[in-house]
Amino acid sequence: MPNRRVAVMSPQTRLAHARRRQRGRWRPPRLEAADAERALRNYRRQRRRAVAALLLLFAVLAGLPVVFAVWPALDHTRLAGVPVSWLVLAVVPYPLLIGLGHWHLRRAERAEKR
Repeated sequence: MPNRRVAVMSPQTRLAHARRRQRGRWRPPRLEAADAERALRNYRRQRRRAVAALLLLFAVLAGLPVVFAVWPALDHTRLAGVPVSWLVLAVVPYPLLIGLGHWHLRRAERAEKR
């Protein structure tokens, strides 16, 4: 039999894989004490990181009205016939949201590897 690389998985990943393989009613397998503690630590770490990502998301979305209130001239300034305020509303948030999602995913994967 050829050498197979065995990937080291977190307890959450093992549970997800076990859930996928079983048919019928699924019952979570019991974890050993060390694995349960590790799973709980990982859950808390990822939850803290998710809260940070949500706060940044809120800052981006709630910051747009603030930008328009601070710089009302954006409504009167035009670029290619379109008000700059519309461009800020239609273009700026999406790259920021994609970057935020990528940042959060990398942090969650890094926490999973620990």
